[in-house]
Amino acid sequence: MAKTKNTVIEYRNYYLAPHFPVLLLSGDYWKISDVPSGRLHFHNCLEIGICHSESGTLEFFDKKLPFQAGDVTVIPKNIPHTTYSSPGQESRWSYLFFDPQELFRNILPATWRNIDLCGGYGLDLQRIFNRDEYPHLYGLALAILKELEEQKPSYQLSAKGLLLSLYIELRRIQSASRYGGGAEGVFPEKEDSQETDNALVIAPALDYIEKNYAQQFSMEHLATLCHWSPTHFRRVFHEIMGTSPLDFLNSTRIAKACNLLRSTEDSVLDISEAVGFRSISSFNRYFVKTMQMSPRDYRKQIQSSDRRMENQSILEYAGWLYPEK
Repeated sequence: MAKTKNTVIEYRNYYLAPHFPVLLLSGDYWKISDVPSGRLHFHNCLEIGICHSESGTLEFFDKKLPFQAGDVTVIPKNIPHTTYSSPGQESRWSYLFFDPQELFRNILPATWRNIDLCGGYGLDLQRIFNRDEYPHLYGLALAILKELEEQKPSYQLSAKGLLLSLYIELRRIQSASRYGGGAEGVFPEKEDSQETDNALVIAPALDYIEKNYAQQFSMEHLATLCHWSPTHFRRVFHEIMGTSPLDFLNSTRIAKACNLLRSTEDSVLDISEAVGFRSISSFNRYFVKTMQMSPRDYRKQIQSSDRRMENQSILEYAGWLYPEK
């Protein structure tokens, strides 16, 4: 009996500038061939795709979804997928990559901080939105493209506002899919549930972590800030944020370390200490767990990408768009 071939999955880590974590890939050369890649990929941020022409297939692990011109696709981070056009066609696309949590850091309510439009690896929620069925979503996507392409005065501020509207619209659609109706249970200002009250109570802990992640403090101190016992605090924190307080703290530290690895020439040791890790071994272990590569490999990848961007076109930088031979 022939051995089953393993699925190859690639991780694509897009660099998003800290002051404006948005990346636009567009132009006539952004075309997808009709040759299936044979491998899936996932990335470190939310992807919004706009199909301008032709048709094809968006493929996940166990599901294939057809797309056509005028569709808007939404792929959360960490969801393996691939795209290919219908036989004999080359579909043209524009892609928006952005980090909602960073872009809307001072805007989103506390209960949204760990939400990325994904209920896990299952595809229970729609990923492709047709222009005729979702005209508002399509219009917002085109308006964002126009702002980012034309770059008129204050375009980043305008694009940020449009991206926030797009994100809220996606959350409304997601809520309707999950709850069978309007957006109840999603927007904190309209909720009266105990879960929302709990989320507001852990806000002091979230704010303290953001401001003091580089310092040493106990989880008991975070519980005290929220006026709860340590046991109750850990349980509620996990229910709201989907992770433990300690893992959330360390993930915050790794995210800050990634920014320093990209933007400074500080040593890995200095960076590990700057973000609050007591030992380089602990930093390396948690970095690999989070980013699937070592801090040094991460820095090399970013530097290599920067060099390619200086000397090559965007198509060469995004070599995954070449048809498979």
